[in-house]
Amino acid sequence: APGLPGGTPGGAQMPTAPPPPFVPQMQATPFAVDPGAIRGCLFRYTYVWLNNGEQFWFFPVFVGRTSVAGFRWFGFFWAYFGIDLNRIRSFTCF
Repeated sequence: APGLPGGTPGGAQMPTAPPPPFVPQMQATPFAVDPGAIRGCLFRYTYVWLNNGEQFWFFPVFVGRTSVAGFRWFGFFWAYFGIDLNRIRSFTCF
């Protein structure tokens, strides 16, 4: 895999395999996503639903106070990706 400019936080590696071949059921999330909640999904395949209706597999490698960064699955490849926690409607990890 090509190197990323400046590397990734903590030198984290992208997943070497595709995500699971299914779409999980969305969990009801009554409150805003907080860093502590999504931190439990670090380095795990995580399915994310955004407020704008987008949904995708994600592999988080860094959780900040207001955002999360990692690798997003684009159907055939992983790419480095970051997103504000307030844009996430729900998530579930495996």
